[in-house]
Amino acid sequence: MKSWDKGELRVKGQYLFNGTVPFFWLGDTAWRLFQCLNFEQSYKYLKNRHDKGYNVIQAVLIAHVRYTDEREGRTPLLDSDMNAFLSKENEPYWKHVESVVELAGDMGIYMMLLPVWGNYAKGGFLNSNNALIYMKFLTERFNKYDNIIWSLGGDIRGDEHYDMWDACGKYLKEFSPGKLVGFHPFGRTSSSYWFNDCKWLDFNMFQSGHRRYDQRNLNEWDETSSNEPWHGEDSYLYVEADLSKNPLRPVLDGEPSYEQIPQGLHDGTQPYWQEHHIRRYAWWPVLAGACGHTYGDNAVMQMYGMGTPPAFSVKNTWEEALHHAGSGQMAFLKDLMIEMDFVNCKPLMQLIKGEAGEKEDALLAFGNEKNIVVYNYSGRKFCLKASKKFNAWWYDPASGIRSFLGLTDLSPGHNFCPPVKKYGHNDWALILKNI
Repeated sequence: MKSWDKGELRVKGQYLFNGTVPFFWLGDTAWRLFQCLNFEQSYKYLKNRHDKGYNVIQAVLIAHVRYTDEREGRTPLLDSDMNAFLSKENEPYWKHVESVVELAGDMGIYMMLLPVWGNYAKGGFLNSNNALIYMKFLTERFNKYDNIIWSLGGDIRGDEHYDMWDACGKYLKEFSPGKLVGFHPFGRTSSSYWFNDCKWLDFNMFQSGHRRYDQRNLNEWDETSSNEPWHGEDSYLYVEADLSKNPLRPVLDGEPSYEQIPQGLHDGTQPYWQEHHIRRYAWWPVLAGACGHTYGDNAVMQMYGMGTPPAFSVKNTWEEALHHAGSGQMAFLKDLMIEMDFVNCKPLMQLIKGEAGEKEDALLAFGNEKNIVVYNYSGRKFCLKASKKFNAWWYDPASGIRSFLGLTDLSPGHNFCPPVKKYGHNDWALILKNI
């Protein structure tokens, strides 16, 4: 097991620390990792993500997986009932999970383990009679690993089976000391809606989801009857809302739109989310004060190509999708935030003169007295005003390349006009450093 800096993640205000070192959560969604990939394939996946800067992998321990071919030498995941799932017959599966968790730890990667997907709670597989039995099994098995983060829920509202989730959270906090506990909620909701006052909750996670601004009503999984606000694609608004609550907790988007998934999920004739959309979903919430971000890819999250039926009109195998451009562009944001000392930064929207913009035209400004960054998804002109001079660079979120713009005096107000890219979407970040 890798020797971690002082052994555990901890919360300080709205950010996370690994010991004393600020920890920028860069997660990837690999829900079916344990059920679909063998050890060698798991190494290939984890090595790919490690080299791209990911430090958290989100995976579920119970997921309904059925293969379309025979798997010689594989023990199936038993999900007929909890007793079978925890029985000795399923021991090869648990040993495999442990081997992958340890492998991730050797690479310096945390595993956010989701004990069960939400539909298993809805169907009664996990219930008030066996939930704590399962939590006891998990803590006794995984407490020895330093690289574990627990997340309850699993694409489910917290007011469904609230008492069970609350009991599980209390159990994990008491019997899995030193490990963070969160809740992965249903689309367009945040864990703060139900659990922000719970002492067991260490961080808030929201799911901005996979819908466009105009896709609130899709006649499937509709949310028009809910009382929560509808933010559409404005993922940064979840961050602003959660950071205004008491007690203050770190918050991040645990499931934004996946790269190469249909917009709205269920209709494969709709456009697919592309790398530039994925960048926007990352930059916006982080510059609003999120403690990090989780990326996802349609093929990787379901590990398609391992004998399971396709879901959500997937086009690629997981091995092909490992190389999608958006997955490699997330590290540019992470590296910039670490360079800027993000834990000592805050939103600086007051620097933007005129309209900050709405929807795709929205600008987000973030920084401190020494470093400022402004993300501009639409590539439009904008004006900044501050009482200092700065060296300025244009920064391409797609390539990680910065281009020196010059010494800029913001005291009278300065108009910025982003360059026009010859290829790709014209989103830019402006980096300002105080001289």
